[in-house]
Amino acid sequence: MSAGGSPRLSPFMPDILLVEDKESLRRVLRLTLENAGYSVTEAADAREAINEIGRVPHKVVLTDLRMPNGTGLDVLRAARAADGDVPVIVMTAYGSIDEAVQAMKDGAHDFLQKPVDSNHLLLLVGRALEQSRLRTENMLLREEWSKRYGFPRIIGESEAIKKAVAETQRVAQTEATVLLLGESGTGKELFARAVHHLSNRRDKPLVAINCAAIPETLIENELFGHERGAFTGAGDRRLGKFELASGGTVFLDEIGELPLAVQGKLLRVIEERCVDRIGGRAPVPVDVRVVAATNKDLRKAVDEGEFRGDLFFRLAVFPIEIPPLRERNSARKCGAGKRRSATRVLQRCTRGAGRATCANSRTRSSARASWRIVRLSSLATLG
Repeated sequence: MSAGGSPRLSPFMPDILLVEDKESLRRVLRLTLENAGYSVTEAADAREAINEIGRVPHKVVLTDLRMPNGTGLDVLRAARAADGDVPVIVMTAYGSIDEAVQAMKDGAHDFLQKPVDSNHLLLLVGRALEQSRLRTENMLLREEWSKRYGFPRIIGESEAIKKAVAETQRVAQTEATVLLLGESGTGKELFARAVHHLSNRRDKPLVAINCAAIPETLIENELFGHERGAFTGAGDRRLGKFELASGGTVFLDEIGELPLAVQGKLLRVIEERCVDRIGGRAPVPVDVRVVAATNKDLRKAVDEGEFRGDLFFRLAVFPIEIPPLRERNSARKCGAGKRRSATRVLQRCTRGAGRATCANSRTRSSARASWRIVRLSSLATLG
């Protein structure tokens, strides 16, 4: 029931499963709930309730604790096994704190002591239904968000870009390590974020690190962290990127620039799923997925001894080739649209001055600045 009015009945499933062995009380509770606008399914004991739970889903389960052919705890566990999100409210006539505590530990939404107060009953049921509605709404919104923004601002209509998008969608649901290959400015980080967002790790952190932007002397510390006193100035323990991304995804951009000395340690993290902090005495387990990206030819780097072959094969479990912007049809269309926009800016200047060119150098500078802004906007969108 909403806070401001009567509940809205669902045409798809009963609102409440009512489980009570005393027929007179069950009838009173059913009438109370139906008068408030809820649809109710009845069960006279635990066995009947469990069968009903297996037959059709319900939005809320309201069950007595002590009854024939089982207990309310059995009903609670069956309901939670069928749908881990369904709210279960347990009733007891004995005021047993131990039973109520056990029910809450087993996942009960709340408990209600007999004799049942009608207003309290409706309040608890209303809250439980609202919680259930919000959870379902949140799930649907997340799915819609995934469909709309799983690939934010990735531009292109060519077969190559469609293939890259399809491969990203296919690999996202797995735990495979992904290697994104492509020129600078092709949107590799957007693809990495798409892999994370479409995966089962979406609720955990995505931690990105640019291997080319961190000095060689600091990259190991950034990735794996250090213990207190590991070196001069290490006054406190610091967690590395892999530990910060626990349960989520680490995105290693420009992986081709990673120093050879650190590549071996990264290989161990991928193989053994643990990190060694600088100055640490024991490895620390980590649960992360690795997505890497590079604009270098790593096979060539392996042949030239600049990149470890074993690490390359560990990273390239699922390589995705991202096409350059010049090969994306919509990118060219977008660029043409930006040029037309800039042309309109220049035309407005000339019309305002009444001549074929802008009236003075300041206007020309303004037009050129507008063109630069349009170009920068285009690059920002494409990148």
